[in-house]
Amino acid sequence: MKQKNKINFKKSNLFFKKVSHLIPLAAQTFSKSYLQFIKNQAPLFITHSKGSHAWDIDGNKYIDFINGLTAVTLGHQYPAIDQAIKNQLKKGISLSLSSPLEYELAILLKKHIPCAEMVRFGKNGSDVTTGAIRLARAITGRDHVAVCGYHGWHDWYIGSTTRHLGVPTSTRRLTHSFIYNDLKSLEKLFHKYPQKIAAVIMEPVSYMEPKNKFLEKVKKLTHQNEALLIFDEVVTGFKIHIGGAQKYYNVIPDLATFGKSMANGMPISALVGKKKYMKRIEDIFYSFTFGGECLSIAAAIATIKEMEKKDTINIIWQKGLYLNNKITPLIKQNNLEDIISIKGVPPWQVIFFNSSQGYTDLEIKSYLQQELLQQSILWYGQHNLSFSHTKQDLDTLIKAYSDILPRLKQLLTIKQLHQNLHGKPITNIFKVR
Repeated sequence: MKQKNKINFKKSNLFFKKVSHLIPLAAQTFSKSYLQFIKNQAPLFITHSKGSHAWDIDGNKYIDFINGLTAVTLGHQYPAIDQAIKNQLKKGISLSLSSPLEYELAILLKKHIPCAEMVRFGKNGSDVTTGAIRLARAITGRDHVAVCGYHGWHDWYIGSTTRHLGVPTSTRRLTHSFIYNDLKSLEKLFHKYPQKIAAVIMEPVSYMEPKNKFLEKVKKLTHQNEALLIFDEVVTGFKIHIGGAQKYYNVIPDLATFGKSMANGMPISALVGKKKYMKRIEDIFYSFTFGGECLSIAAAIATIKEMEKKDTINIIWQKGLYLNNKITPLIKQNNLEDIISIKGVPPWQVIFFNSSQGYTDLEIKSYLQQELLQQSILWYGQHNLSFSHTKQDLDTLIKAYSDILPRLKQLLTIKQLHQNLHGKPITNIFKVR
């Protein structure tokens, strides 16, 4: 039953060996590295992308369901955004003083994001989440932080994960995790560290949606304990609503962070919040040489205006719902619902796997990835949708699932999955080394 590969990755694998000698991990981001892909059976370098497609170094063409780790929401080389970048390129990239574009983008953010009474920019999500925590500590005079979700690579957060190598123990002791949709887990932290928690920072929605007014209750509990509530909307912002999850769920935090989708792939992020808190940024050190870089700001302005003009987020929602309504029944039809599940909101879907029949979740995921890649679908366990994905793109993905899932079920049943994996499985990024 072993399938023969139609697509090969010879150039990719050779180039990986060369790059690895010069660049640790052979990538700049864990999530774009070889760790996320079945070994030697996946593309590791992309030469160019356009619309909803990407081309690897071997010349293979894929429908792209990674989309720059959710940053590309409109599509690759989207004309209106590219034109805005070209127009600004004629005027300069990094100016010697602030650009009026900064004010123009700030006005747009204030228009759409409920808590955005004032705005500061960064280049990536870690910049603004770290800025938000530093600001909250300055305001409250407290050091401890309660976290829920992923908040970037800086010491204050990553020290609370298994990737804490190099983070001082003293820093790690200040960050405490609580469980989403479990208010008691947060109550325990406030009880354990009374008058010590500066902020509660959380992704307002991720793999699951809030239940029983969870966000409202978190806000109330946080304020009762005189801490600040920060929504990390680096992923949810400009994806589930143009005003973020805070607008969609009508729960307004004190501060919020945005990034990824706000400039269709250009590097920019934003720390926004209530004026009484944001004014204190003048007293802390939050400063970047490239914080006002003009190409990214111009791209963000153009991206938000395109979202306003074409109602792109609602259209992406509909595409996500269409996928859910087609793929979920396929999982059930093949009696795989205890092994595979789709979670998250329709514009950003995450596929979860459970171990079964003696095979690990990562082995099962690796097989599915291997087979999807062979059907020219770039996939690493998520459906990151863009405005440029066509119905044909979505139907191609659905057809691929319909072909692969019965084979997967059979291989699990007859215990032949290992024999049909052509490379070593995907690695868990947060696995303890």
